[in-house]
Amino acid sequence: MVAEDTPQFKEAVRQEEQRLRLLHPTPDSIPSCMSLFDDLISCNTVGRQFRSLYRFGEMAHCSGKYTDWKFCLSVKGLHEEQRRDAWTRNRAEWWARRRLGASSESVWDLRSEKLQDYPKAVAFDKAPDTFFE
Repeated sequence: MVAEDTPQFKEAVRQEEQRLRLLHPTPDSIPSCMSLFDDLISCNTVGRQFRSLYRFGEMAHCSGKYTDWKFCLSVKGLHEEQRRDAWTRNRAEWWARRRLGASSESVWDLRSEKLQDYPKAVAFDKAPDTFFE
């Protein structure tokens, strides 16, 4: 879990808000509550659940889609520019938590120099044209 009061988190939220404002420049460009509801319903379909079970060995988790839909309903009464700002802030915080949280990338060390002698040259006892004889 990421501490949301750290400067690192606040900076990540600021960067994400800036990115989302470029991606969604108008209030009409953010998803509607109906499209979020469609995403929620499609997540709970039998086909989606079987696909998730086959691919990942567990049922699909739709709680994030429910949270998005519920948030959309909570800001539906706001003026469209305020709704866009609230949606942008909510998504920016979600992306910041995802960016700063644990991921498979934190397992690997970034290599600053190229490996020496990689890949290793293979020495053959035979000439290449006689490999399959």
